Amino acid sequence: MIVENAPAKVNLYLHIGPLRRDGLHDIASLFVFAEQGDVIRAEAAPRLSLNIVGPYADALKDLPPEKNLVWRAAERLAALAGVEPRAAVTLEKNLPIAAGVGGGSADAAAALRALRRLWNVDVSDAALSALAFSLGADVPACLVRVPVNVSGAGEKLSPGPALPPLWICLVNPRVEMPTGPVFRAFDAGTPEPQRPALVTPRIASYEALTAALKAARNDLEPFAVARAPAVRTVIDALAAAPGALIARMSGSGATCFALFASEAAASRAGVLARSCGWWALASRLHVR
Repeated sequence: MIVENAPAKVNLYLHIGPLRRDGLHDIASLFVFAEQGDVIRAEAAPRLSLNIVGPYADALKDLPPEKNLVWRAAERLAALAGVEPRAAVTLEKNLPIAAGVGGGSADAAAALRALRRLWNVDVSDAALSALAFSLGADVPACLVRVPVNVSGAGEKLSPGPALPPLWICLVNPRVEMPTGPVFRAFDAGTPEPQRPALVTPRIASYEALTAALKAARNDLEPFAVARAPAVRTVIDALAAAPGALIARMSGSGATCFALFASEAAASRAGVLARSCGWWALASRLHVR
């Protein structure tokens, strides 16, 4: 059996540009990844199957397997490699749905990594990244799982900056935030967005990291807050947590995060968030 983690993806900032001819937005972002998230398990089988387990499995129970990004990733990889899509795949769904932490994208990326190993197919990293982009704009970065600068619509990747040891507390007010409506609200409220720019300083200290992130933003945050004011409540609570370096929303929401220099501080923030009835995950970040 092949096991691949599908860690939570976090946008430390997210700058959104104009709508492109292909219907996507140019973005500039720094993606980082927690050590925890969903899990993909794959083993040989006569045909392709997908079993979903875990605390958020019920949220996907009414979705036909063929509509799941994991299934689509398996079929497209098999077609690219010229093999039959034969595998029993289990998705352990630990991350909330429609939460802005790349759950579906991370799952698809983990499935690609697992099935490339299981089927022992000769697919280059470049070809796998192109296939990943066909599944979703965030999937190529989720293949990498280390800090990465993301531009274009998600297809342009470059190594992220050096980061000090970091822990993160992810908090979701148990609100689903589908990506489409948030982007449409952004389009309606921002008729002439600026071309997005990457924030690319040399980051070697907590002070430099905090200063760089405070100079950046998440362009979708105000629109998500307008849709679900609880997002602002979560951000404010995280910002007030002892030891928090910075707090903001990830992706299109509704999950928010705070960064910490210690595991204990991140864990305390998670305990406090859960006492409010929110979903919370405290984890170390993959910084390299």
